Amino acid sequence: MNQNLAIVFIGLLIFAAHLFTEIFSRKRIPDVLLLMIIGLVIGPVLHWVSPEMMGAMGSVFTTITLVILLFESGTQLNFETLMKSIKGTMKLTTVNFFLTMVVVAVLGMLLARLDIWTSLMLGAILGGTSSAVIIPMVSQLKIGSKSQTILILESAFSDVLCIVFALALLQVVESGSMNLGLVLGKVLYSFIIAAFIGIVSAILWSYVLDKVRHVKNSILTTPAFVFIVYGISEWLGASGAIAALSFGIAMANIDRIYTKILIKMLHTEPTKLNETEKQLFSEVVFLLKTFFFVYIGISIQLDHLWPILIGLIITIVLFALRIPIVKISIWKKDDIEPFDKAFMAGMVPKGLAAAVLATMPAQAGVPGGEIIQSIVFAVILFSIVFTSIMVPILERENAISRFYQKRFERRKETLGERIEEKVENKLENIIDNE
Repeated sequence: MNQNLAIVFIGLLIFAAHLFTEIFSRKRIPDVLLLMIIGLVIGPVLHWVSPEMMGAMGSVFTTITLVILLFESGTQLNFETLMKSIKGTMKLTTVNFFLTMVVVAVLGMLLARLDIWTSLMLGAILGGTSSAVIIPMVSQLKIGSKSQTILILESAFSDVLCIVFALALLQVVESGSMNLGLVLGKVLYSFIIAAFIGIVSAILWSYVLDKVRHVKNSILTTPAFVFIVYGISEWLGASGAIAALSFGIAMANIDRIYTKILIKMLHTEPTKLNETEKQLFSEVVFLLKTFFFVYIGISIQLDHLWPILIGLIITIVLFALRIPIVKISIWKKDDIEPFDKAFMAGMVPKGLAAAVLATMPAQAGVPGGEIIQSIVFAVILFSIVFTSIMVPILERENAISRFYQKRFERRKETLGERIEEKVENKLENIIDNE
């Protein structure tokens, strides 16, 4: 594509993205699927564009998209919803990651003939869900705020597990030894330090934000500060993604974080993001999301048939596995409706973290590295397609949505439980009458 056509295409793409969003709101055909199809057509199918054309800027662009996306989603979360969701999030994240890693490892050994450590590495790469896919989609779904928060937090937390365990297993493949204590220590360090950096950064930024607003053309300084927070966190060996998310959450709840002691020390009241700034971040996220999914479509590799088939099989297994995972993780007392749980079970997209990690084994010269990359790229494609198809299906009344919801219906009470409930009610009536 020459330069003039490329500029025209970018303009048309932005208009198309708005149209796709409207289509999703009316027909429930996800816009991310349509954007990926555009990327597939102009990339692997017609070969008009390739990821190599962007060079190093491709990875920088995807990282910027992830950082802004996580920060903006964090600004939508309040502490009450967060506290209610954190327990369910941790259960869902850990159960999903480790079960996925084991199942994918078995499939890797059986189908791709990889050794056990390389197969576990493949499982770790595919163990999470994609923030870049989950966040834009859940914001348009008619599910509870608690369920939305669990899915958003799971996608962010699982990225950390994927990165730490995949890199640790890559080291095992290269050196032949593994220190489990060191790996778990890195996970805890990554979470705790990143969250601390995000919260402290929010306190600092809230202190200076009102002063910064008096500077001309300063509305983009908050996103710029988010990049600084991300970079510092990564430089310190913690998770930049968690730091960006924590920063957004802390800014949304800064009036709760500021105590009387802080107000006395800083001699100021906390400054929150205003509606104009929030609207700007929303528009920036929309643009970045548009180009990100087209870029993902361009990056999909369709060269070899067998790894693509393996990717399809793994994707089908992961979607089937997700049902018992959600059932195990989200208990009856978590007070989440079967309708919401059905969406949790039907959304297992892979994205940025998996794509980045998939390239590392081949770069390190690991045997089977190229197969891993092809399989992961295929899983990214099929998982996003499946998720995009499942969303409108689960929203309607049909056999598939009934099947999913039935899996999460509360079981009928036993005779003993009914008798116990009646006795308790009788006792309460007697006490009330007395």
